[in-house]
Amino acid sequence: MAKTQLNVRVDEATAETARERASQRGMSVNRYIEELVRRDEGESGRAFVQAAADFMKEYEAVFAEEFGDRDTSSR
Repeated sequence: MAKTQLNVRVDEATAETARERASQRGMSVNRYIEELVRRDEGESGRAFVQAAADFMKEYEAVFAEEFGDRDTSSR
């Protein structure tokens, strides 16, 4: 995968924390930031799925009334 350079500005305390956390994990700051972004992306996906599940549960009766209680397990 091609890499793109991304420059960000953070305060010195944040930069030092990033350096320390990356060092503790035995990785570069670049790799540490990449992993944080990937983890955040995964959490967003899980949050979306959970919100969709909550929505479906909350409106289950409305869907059943509108579309009937269809059993799709035998299809």
